[in-house]
Amino acid sequence: MIQVENITKHYGQHVAVDQLNFTVKKGEILGFLGPNGAGKSTTMNIITGYLSATSGTVKVDGMDILEYPEEAKAKIGYLPEFPPLYTEMTVSEYLDFVSAIKKVTPAAKKASLEKIMDLVKIGDVRGRLIKNLSKGYKQRVGLAQALIGNPQVLILDEPTVGLDPKQIIEIRNLIQQLGQEHTIILSSHILPEVSAVCERVIIINRGRIVAGDTPENLSKSLAASSKLLLRVGGASEAVLPVLQKIAGIKFVEVQGVRETGTTDILVEAEKDKDIRRPIFKALSQAELPILMMRSLDLTLEEIFLQVTTQQQEVS
Repeated sequence: MIQVENITKHYGQHVAVDQLNFTVKKGEILGFLGPNGAGKSTTMNIITGYLSATSGTVKVDGMDILEYPEEAKAKIGYLPEFPPLYTEMTVSEYLDFVSAIKKVTPAAKKASLEKIMDLVKIGDVRGRLIKNLSKGYKQRVGLAQALIGNPQVLILDEPTVGLDPKQIIEIRNLIQQLGQEHTIILSSHILPEVSAVCERVIIINRGRIVAGDTPENLSKSLAASSKLLLRVGGASEAVLPVLQKIAGIKFVEVQGVRETGTTDILVEAEKDKDIRRPIFKALSQAELPILMMRSLDLTLEEIFLQVTTQQQEVS
């Protein structure tokens, strides 16, 4: 759906984006991550056609954003970090204005706006001035303007910035719902949010891609070992000797007692070694029931820090 090919952007001698290449498939929700100044917003502005690249091309549904600007931009809905709201307008007046800019026909506009307002839950404030709305409602109005014209692609830059936890959950659920009908690029500093919503992530640093895959695959490729947290029915004195005899286990450590008559144990295995079945078999034969087994993959925060720090060290 989106093809970014060799995108570079210079501001004088500063290289903001350096030879970026990636694609976003139709119906995919892509997390686009990076530290401040990494080039995220510049890249998204280039994809939307708001900025032109120094070199390279962006295609939306096969259309070059510069060669066919109207056709390509009609397929994109954009929510910047600071939504472009006219605060002296009411919500209805503003959405009417955006509809006119996007050339939505009068026949389609009424039904479309009702559907959008219902979707983002702003129908109850349609008659209020935008300047009098809360931050959460303003963000919803910004999302509503991005949805006008039923674009195939949504580009959301920090859609939950400044929101309280309840509002963040509401917007997150809305993004997941929108992902059923739209291709979405989501940029956010709230990494657990990205993990919960996105199927794939791209991490950029200093204008270059430093990692790209599903969070699960990135965790496996970057982790030096595999870790499991076990809760076993039995005392540590009985459990540890059994685990220590299993081939492929590097390290075993007692984590304490959370339930009476059980022991929580951290098990670390060699990289890419799946020890779940040998553990189950050994503890079963010893009549020590496994009450919990949980993989301790790297979190997205740990992945983010690891790949961006590695690039800084190389540089």
